[in-house]
Amino acid sequence: MSNRVTGVVKWFNESKGFGFIAPDDGSADLFAHFSEIQGNGFKTLQEAQRVEFAVKQGPKGLQASAIRPL
Repeated sequence: MSNRVTGVVKWFNESKGFGFIAPDDGSADLFAHFSEIQGNGFKTLQEAQRVEFAVKQGPKGLQASAIRPL
């Protein structure tokens, strides 16, 4: 599942380092961990921010990976 998809951040908790992204295709929301955010410095996402990402299998199901803010 290396195809890149786009979506919108539903919410992201900076102190806990995770949140959820709603894919544009209407599929189930995906878990997003700060370690998967691309870029330097403090890695965070903002609610309603548009992002591009890949989907991978995580320990608890599908999750967003290689997240890149648009």
